[in-house]
Amino acid sequence: MRRTAIITHPDCELHDTGPYHPESPRRLHAIIEYLQGSTLGSQVTWLTPGPAAGKWIDRIHDTSYRKYVEEVCLTGRTLLDGGDTHVCADSYHAAMLSAGGALMAIDAVLRDGFERVFVATRPPGHHAKRAEAMGFCLFNNVAIAARYAQETYGLKRVVIVDWDVHHGNGTQEAFYDDPSVLFVSLHQSPLYPDSGYLHELGEGDGHGHTVNIPLPPGSDITTYRAAFHDRIIPAVNDFAPDLILISAGFDAHESDPLAGMKLRTQDFAEMTRLISQLTEIHCGGRLISLLEGGYNIEALARSVHAHVETLAEVGVVGVR
Repeated sequence: MRRTAIITHPDCELHDTGPYHPESPRRLHAIIEYLQGSTLGSQVTWLTPGPAAGKWIDRIHDTSYRKYVEEVCLTGRTLLDGGDTHVCADSYHAAMLSAGGALMAIDAVLRDGFERVFVATRPPGHHAKRAEAMGFCLFNNVAIAARYAQETYGLKRVVIVDWDVHHGNGTQEAFYDDPSVLFVSLHQSPLYPDSGYLHELGEGDGHGHTVNIPLPPGSDITTYRAAFHDRIIPAVNDFAPDLILISAGFDAHESDPLAGMKLRTQDFAEMTRLISQLTEIHCGGRLISLLEGGYNIEALARSVHAHVETLAEVGVVGVR
């Protein structure tokens, strides 16, 4: 096995969204219980993050927004965005730990000798915009991780592959004019948040460094596989990244209640393997994955296990 770590913190389950909200503490609890109960659980290293320093949140979000999130949580309000991003008194703490897990993952692969890391924290992040909570997301963990990797370790080129069934509009916004980050998103369209169209390519110096691949409802692994071979693999090879990050949502599973895709559990292993092959070519095999969506609890736990098991594989041969 590769030197693989799972980063998680029990306090991320304190982020209480209410009894009927799909982004519930049960998601993380089920993932950790499933992983720890498997053979894989004893073969990986478990790491516990601390909260992110505010300055790293502020590289992606306005300082005033971060302080607003803290204030809303500490004053007992339960909504951040007037819609679906529910919070409680502990949500700011959980969100800072979730971002802290993303930073710890960067340190783990760029300083501490781990090859593969999965960040199992919540709340998720890829919808969070510079000054706005959206879609269950408070702080954009993957974007924070990418910028931290660049500023702390001097990486020049980072790829973010987002296969959550919903478009990562917050991540796209963070790097839309930035040529140092290639953002690639596969997502169902039409679907929330009604973005991620083919013509959204980036702007200014970042033009061409946003690659959106909207897929129709009902798409299965055949469609995803074609997207990898026709669009993603060539784009990543041309970009030649120093590091690849995955926004790993599992809500394109055929059992997920919030979307209409037809991926099965082992399809997440196949997509993981395809990205792993790219890391062998460009990144010395280093790969970090961060949990985003996935709302059928049983399917989520099984799909995460297939994903992490594949992250830990050795002997993956690079392809072009």
